[in-house]
Amino acid sequence: MRLHQFSVRDIPRRRFLGLTAKGGLAVALTPALLSQLTSCGSGAATASVLDTDRDMISRVLKKALEKGGNFSEVYIENRISKQIVMEESKFRSGLYGISQGAGVRVISGNKTGYAYTDVVDEAGLMRAAEVASYVASGGTAGTTVSLSDADYSSFVTVEMPLGEIADEQRIEMIRRADQAALAYDPRIKMAMVDYYDEVRGRVIANSEGLYLRDELPLLFFIVQAMSSEGGSRHMARERLSMHSGFEMFSQVTPEEVARNAAREAIVMLAAQEAPAGIMDVVMQNGWGGVLVHEAVGHPLEADNIAKGIGAFTGKVGQKVASDCFTMIDDGTLPNYRGTINHDDEGTPAQRNVLIENGVLNGYMTDILSAGQLGMNRTGNGRRESFRYIPIPRMTNTFIAQGNDDPAEILASTKKGIYVQSLSGGSVNPVTGMFNFTCREAYLIENGKKTVPVRGATLIGSCMDVISNIDAVGNDLAFGPGICGKGQSAEVTAGQPTVRIRGINVGGSKA
Repeated sequence: MRLHQFSVRDIPRRRFLGLTAKGGLAVALTPALLSQLTSCGSGAATASVLDTDRDMISRVLKKALEKGGNFSEVYIENRISKQIVMEESKFRSGLYGISQGAGVRVISGNKTGYAYTDVVDEAGLMRAAEVASYVASGGTAGTTVSLSDADYSSFVTVEMPLGEIADEQRIEMIRRADQAALAYDPRIKMAMVDYYDEVRGRVIANSEGLYLRDELPLLFFIVQAMSSEGGSRHMARERLSMHSGFEMFSQVTPEEVARNAAREAIVMLAAQEAPAGIMDVVMQNGWGGVLVHEAVGHPLEADNIAKGIGAFTGKVGQKVASDCFTMIDDGTLPNYRGTINHDDEGTPAQRNVLIENGVLNGYMTDILSAGQLGMNRTGNGRRESFRYIPIPRMTNTFIAQGNDDPAEILASTKKGIYVQSLSGGSVNPVTGMFNFTCREAYLIENGKKTVPVRGATLIGSCMDVISNIDAVGNDLAFGPGICGKGQSAEVTAGQPTVRIRGINVGGSKA
């Protein structure tokens, strides 16, 4: 049996450029053609796919169960996206992307059949249903329920719809970020700005009678700044991402994003080689929450639990962490990057307290794993696109706010490492062993953050980390990222300032 390594990370530029072009139509534009992006309208494509006849969908659901099975589903998707990239103060590319298609799924006991089509018509969907149904060959035909509209709450508000934004406004945000990064300090030698937005429309229907349709907007803005002085260089990165309209830039300006990236790039020019050994680690609030996302969140996704493997298997109701540790996955936080009104199976988004005061409450499930484990569906069935089956995935995952003063947490730590920013990492979901790279870190000496260090990595097991957290601050914050688990998902990770006693730090100091 092959086990995937799960990872979460800052998104590199090449991956950023490839996400929406994959499998769809991507029109690459030269800088001179950036102004023509708006000529590519999306209305016709949206109508032709998402307005698929319900009676025909019902016939497809019935076809999918004709060989047997206990569940069938049709998932239709239409994605319209725009990407603009500036590098070295020049526009390098503009992409207009259209991706549309549909998938048909059949669940028969513990088996799943899935097929997708890029052509969303009755012939294409019926063929997909026929292929997916082979998983249940030889069984008695399953039953379907008449489709009816599903009610769900919306946690995503839009004031300035992306479809109404002129591309000159997008370009202005990019230029402002580029100028702010370069103006921060003469040692900033280059800036790169990646802008991406999309509107993803979905129709989800299944044999239980569910039918729903919605649209989910997404903005992702990344600024990278490279500093150079003498023989030292550092590439820093700052990200801003929300499910929202263009009003995102009214809440956090492109200048703020750029200056944060430039600040890190300059500070880390003076970095020394990191020491190695068992040390106390204080992690700053925000994106540091990616550590528990990776080390704890993935092992709590129920697909491996249903297979009887993983560090938390069979431990519901047991003490697994320190008393001050509470971990939550919440898809309902307004407009966050990991927020969903419902998952990609139609289950409403929920707030799931996974570990409470050190005690394991439950797992994150999709339809398949919930059935296998006899648990409720938690709204965590997610997929990258119509080409993938849904699997249990996190949304907005974070350590709950504590009562400790962040300044006192640092002051009471005699010696160790202060981690201000992580680049990302990976975990083995069976053993719970993880590793993380620190992009911005400092020595802690006599309760103070002192010299910046480079080359530090955090290594350990999920159980050790959450058992050794002894201080949790009152300054909860979040950061956006991309989670990889065979397919990509938009996530948010968060935490207050926390202290972990005695974690293994890999260093670069000779």
